Amino acid sequence: MGRGKQVSLLRPTSVLAAALSVTVLSAMLKGCTHSAQTIGDTDDRPFVAVTQLVDQPTLNAVREGIRDELLAAGYEAGPTLRWEWRSAGGSPATARQIANKYAGASPDVVVAIANPNASSAAAASQDIPIVFSAVTDPVAADLVDSIERPGENVSGVSDRLPVPQQIALIKEIIPEVSSLGIIYDVNQSSTPGLTSLINQSAIEQDLAIEAVTVLLPDEAATTAASLVGSVNAIYLPPESTAVLSEAVVQVGRDNQVPVFAGEVDAVEGGAIATLSFDYYDLGRQAGEMVVSVLEGRRPGDLSVEFVEDLRLTINPAAAEAMGVQLPIAVVARADNTID
Repeated sequence: MGRGKQVSLLRPTSVLAAALSVTVLSAMLKGCTHSAQTIGDTDDRPFVAVTQLVDQPTLNAVREGIRDELLAAGYEAGPTLRWEWRSAGGSPATARQIANKYAGASPDVVVAIANPNASSAAAASQDIPIVFSAVTDPVAADLVDSIERPGENVSGVSDRLPVPQQIALIKEIIPEVSSLGIIYDVNQSSTPGLTSLINQSAIEQDLAIEAVTVLLPDEAATTAASLVGSVNAIYLPPESTAVLSEAVVQVGRDNQVPVFAGEVDAVEGGAIATLSFDYYDLGRQAGEMVVSVLEGRRPGDLSVEFVEDLRLTINPAAAEAMGVQLPIAVVARADNTID
């Protein structure tokens, strides 16, 4: 998938507390080390240093994709590549500490998986090449100047969801659709950005939008029912909770209102279809950019990329239950069909 920001003065009474904090933080960093100590090296192997927000399956898949792409290009961790990664354990403060250590170690490339690690890496160094991944809006995060011309030492691959393609899929499956109901879970931090992206995509594709919000899970069914009769279909944005998805799907079945989704989990739970991507593929694409940098390209000259390998998931039984006949062309090109 950069300009970051960010010393505080300690009163004498705070010195002991500060010393304890440093000790704890050092222990955290040691616990997050997944290869040799972060120091400079004099051998000829390129050094790729990875900083990751948290050690969890989605971001681990990104990291594995990057490493596999490097291996495919001949950069094997150990024999031909010095590879090191650290997790911030979900802590922005730890992410800043890791970024500062890597800035001092001067690797050939810093790979930053997710914000705030990407922002921390960019703030720590304006010279070391940085490739980010799993950052939804790198311009808003102040990592790059623009998508086409990132600027200085930073570029990467965004995990911005393919909302325009998802809406186009809805129109392909239901050509007569003219109005789309959107149900937002206001507890999700990505809601404001998603709202803007969905509205823009709908306008560009001549769709009227009726947006409603859910604050509590118990409101999901009533909120979805409020759209019946006023929209041709309902779209559940990514990050909708399982409870919300289940309730909305049931309203769709009961009232013959087609329900589409932004994520595969919701299609498995009864929505009709989605276009999405695998975070491992996101990592492979970011790995290609890392290889380009190792071979001499400057990140600031590489346009920010978005995920290219989209996968179509359909649920024929859900479509039938909501009165929708999936087009033959859609069924034929589906990557994943839910039984």
